[in-house]
Amino acid sequence: MNIATELAQNLLKIQAVKLQVTEPFTWASGMRSPIYCDNRITLAYPNVRDLIKHAFAEEAKRFQNIDAIVGVATAGIAHGALLADVLGLPFAYVRSKAKAHGRQNLIEGKLNEGQHVLVIEDLISTGGSSLQAVEALRKLGIKVIAVGAIFDYGFKTSQQNFEKAKCTYFSLSNYQILTQEAEKIEYITGHERSILSDWNNEPQTWYAKNH
Repeated sequence: MNIATELAQNLLKIQAVKLQVTEPFTWASGMRSPIYCDNRITLAYPNVRDLIKHAFAEEAKRFQNIDAIVGVATAGIAHGALLADVLGLPFAYVRSKAKAHGRQNLIEGKLNEGQHVLVIEDLISTGGSSLQAVEALRKLGIKVIAVGAIFDYGFKTSQQNFEKAKCTYFSLSNYQILTQEAEKIEYITGHERSILSDWNNEPQTWYAKNH
């Protein structure tokens, strides 16, 4: 079994994935979605937490000269710190916005111009929060090798946004594998998987067309 499938199964087992086809969730962006993936829940399960950090460590071997690991606040902080510990590397994190007090930091930790970093995020939807962090790092002369996420919704928009930013990204598991495994264990029906597929293809217009 590959890591993407194993992780998808674990996310379903610990109920980190919530499905509400008839009463969709509202994301922070305002978009309506029949699925919500909360990877923070994985921190409560040591076996799943270990699976994720070691999977990230294996992915990190693809890249050379990583000087530090950087988490994206807030959900990417814990998993980024765990990875940094496994690799014996410095860790820092990027806030969504600078603090309004004290040193008014946007980036917490110590990073130096010219360093190569691997950015860790909990999930990628449109890629907005990840690329905002990438931009903040690049402004300081820090070179982002790649962005790694636990889960990727696989939107065409995210692919386009990362390509436009000329930023490499990867995920440990993804939407297609998750829904496939969900149907196998009868977490969802074939009909529900079809609905979830329709949403994934047109996430911005799906709700208006179907409700």
